[in-house]
Amino acid sequence: MQPSAPRFAAIPANARLLGFAGLLPQVAALGAILSGEPEWAFSAQALAFAYAAIIFSFLGGLWWGLAAASPVARGWVFGVSVLPSLVALASAIPWAVGMTWPAPSLLLLGLGIIASLAVDRRLVAEGIAPPWWMTLRVPLSLGLGALTLAIGVLS
Repeated sequence: MQPSAPRFAAIPANARLLGFAGLLPQVAALGAILSGEPEWAFSAQALAFAYAAIIFSFLGGLWWGLAAASPVARGWVFGVSVLPSLVALASAIPWAVGMTWPAPSLLLLGLGIIASLAVDRRLVAEGIAPPWWMTLRVPLSLGLGALTLAIGVLS
């Protein structure tokens, strides 16, 4: 048994299973791009962009929900909770106006997802998120962020 196994056991089973399953769409997009099939490349990039933007926005929603349910949450949480959605929307502007896309947008989203760990860490430190939160958030944010960055670099 691995040393981290007891820490992972503290995470609710559904959160753990569904959280890690949430990496599969980005893995599939990366696989499609690496396959070398040119007709798959644009669709895979577009879907990877959309998925990263959706999940980044979802993280903001998680933070808002944690704050709403917490008697100790301060106002900063609600403010930072809207940032992922705004960044995700802003990352679509290059596509919408015909600028270079998708690489810059994917890179922005990948970095944003990884940077979201700073907010997660503070939520745990302030008692807003459960103690097991970082045990789940670190591999998921690093995984999705790294996959999104890889797709951005290859785009």
